[in-house]
Amino acid sequence: MTPIPHLTLTTLLCLALAACGGGGGGGGADVAALPNAVPAAAAPVATGTAVTDAPAVPSAPAAALSAASLAFLNLDTANLPSYTPVLPAYYDAGVRADDNTPASNRASSAGATLGRVLFYDKALSLNRTVACASCHQQTQGFGDSQRFSRGFAGGLTTAHAMRLGNVRYYAPGSMFWDKRAATLEAQATQPIQHPVEMGFDAANGGLSALLARLQTLPYYPELFTLAFGDASITEARIQQAVAQFQRAMVATNSRWDAGYAPNFNPALPDAGLNTPIASFSAQEERGRQLFMAGRGQGGLACAACHQPPTFALAANSRSNGLDAGETTVFKAPSLKSVSRSGAFMHDGRLASLEQVVEHYNSGVQDGPALDNRLRAGNGPRRLNLSAADKAALVAFLRTLDDTALAGDARFSSPFRQ
Repeated sequence: MTPIPHLTLTTLLCLALAACGGGGGGGGADVAALPNAVPAAAAPVATGTAVTDAPAVPSAPAAALSAASLAFLNLDTANLPSYTPVLPAYYDAGVRADDNTPASNRASSAGATLGRVLFYDKALSLNRTVACASCHQQTQGFGDSQRFSRGFAGGLTTAHAMRLGNVRYYAPGSMFWDKRAATLEAQATQPIQHPVEMGFDAANGGLSALLARLQTLPYYPELFTLAFGDASITEARIQQAVAQFQRAMVATNSRWDAGYAPNFNPALPDAGLNTPIASFSAQEERGRQLFMAGRGQGGLACAACHQPPTFALAANSRSNGLDAGETTVFKAPSLKSVSRSGAFMHDGRLASLEQVVEHYNSGVQDGPALDNRLRAGNGPRRLNLSAADKAALVAFLRTLDDTALAGDARFSSPFRQ
């Protein structure tokens, strides 16, 4: 079998196995980018340059939260966990180049912990009924079990909530399904201002009203001081803290990861991606071959779009042909923990991985934005997969489930019940 080039499979055809997606409805004004946010490709902040909103790294053990704060939170600020991911060897230079962490927002334990509290706090919605975590649930791969998420007033979003695992490796300028946010930082406060999702839109006072509310809660001045050195609560600091927490959601503990780790060999052109995984069943191994191998080598080249080891979407991917005549190019999340999703595609129209595979097998529709890797001649490609091969693909996708991330206490709610 001819090996596939390591992580750059742009000449191969792919199955754009898109699943669950971010944020919600398409409304809401764009949020200005962080004043200190630097895209991953931009020049780093010079040594010694002050960055006003960059998280502080305390030089001494942090003081315990006050009794008033501890009445709400189950946190030991003197022993905060690390939120810097421990990455396997196969998260190599090519993967690190995809890391969208800006130089001005490197993670700290205090900053990510503040982000964790903000992520789970229902006080960030107008009537205190929903949090970010209401739609992005840890047990669902930080997606939603429902097709559409229910907002603060009971209304439904118009997009399925995107899984957040490996959001660290999404290309800059591709946050949300419609890619309307340039950075993870800029994305963080848009759902808060959405009139359906969390309700702090202009008619309800906007972010100014939210910031005033947060000042009244005992734990936020303390946590912002711990993270940033003073108690000032700003939109930029909220964005940075939430982004730090979300970027720490790196999924590296699936069965595929465990099986690929001993196969990884940087000396090989494909870094070992085409090497059989000994721990897989025959069905899972067949699915792996179909996913990884190129067309002409007995595979479907799914990895051309969903690039291992992060399984994040290639930056040059286009439409997956859900609708005829489609002109919009939607983002898709990493396929890690895809089997935990309750619905699939940007609008959640598909209810199972079997339906997703069948879409790419026989249902791709033509349109101006269709990815060329899904074309054959003048129309959409038809894969004509056997029932056994379709089942094998589903079995392989289930090996990408990261059970460790789904149960990691660092990413659970910090609030007392």
